[in-house]
Amino acid sequence: MDLAVKNRTVTGKKVKTIRREGLVPAELYGHGLKNVHLSVAAKEFNKLFKEAGSNTVITLLLEKEKRSAIIHSVSRNYLTGDVMNVDFYEVRMDEKIKTMVPLEFTGDAPAIKEKSAVLNKAMSEIEVEALPADLPHSIKVDLSVLDDLNKSIYVKDLKLPKGVVFLVDEETAVVTATPPAPEEVVVPVAEVDVSSVKVETEEKKAERAAEKDKEE
Repeated sequence: MDLAVKNRTVTGKKVKTIRREGLVPAELYGHGLKNVHLSVAAKEFNKLFKEAGSNTVITLLLEKEKRSAIIHSVSRNYLTGDVMNVDFYEVRMDEKIKTMVPLEFTGDAPAIKEKSAVLNKAMSEIEVEALPADLPHSIKVDLSVLDDLNKSIYVKDLKLPKGVVFLVDEETAVVTATPPAPEEVVVPVAEVDVSSVKVETEEKKAERAAEKDKEE
């Protein structure tokens, strides 16, 4: 996947001007490489990002150069969702990198329908190490094996793509079919008979009145 980018001279608060032109300020950096200020068309970036995500190697077309990179991070406006800044990480195809790969949950867990289980997903992505060309777009998690309460799928149960190493303990639970929450039992509150309190109060009033009469 190719993405056209341009060198950028505008920096700091002045980048607002290029955003108004439909461009996004970006940075390209990598191991032992000097940072390069770039700009990229927002429309083209959004289109590519939907397909590539943050763990697929793309080719940046920078003038007459071609630079292999992954989309390392994307900053968005929290109100509009517009992309504000992008960081590209340049990779060497012969050098392994560490990155997060999203988990793709597939199939239906029988425990949900048959035993009213609730799926507790402990993670939505997993850290891996691999050569750039071997990075998977996602890693599938088959939920159909969850046929009983308290049953889990662990990292060791995931199908490991060729050339990829998980950087997470293999005994880590990915998702668990947990028992449904117990229904809340409403305990009726016993009514309090206040009639005796009233009587006691009246008796005390009468006693105080009698004592007052004696004093007088």
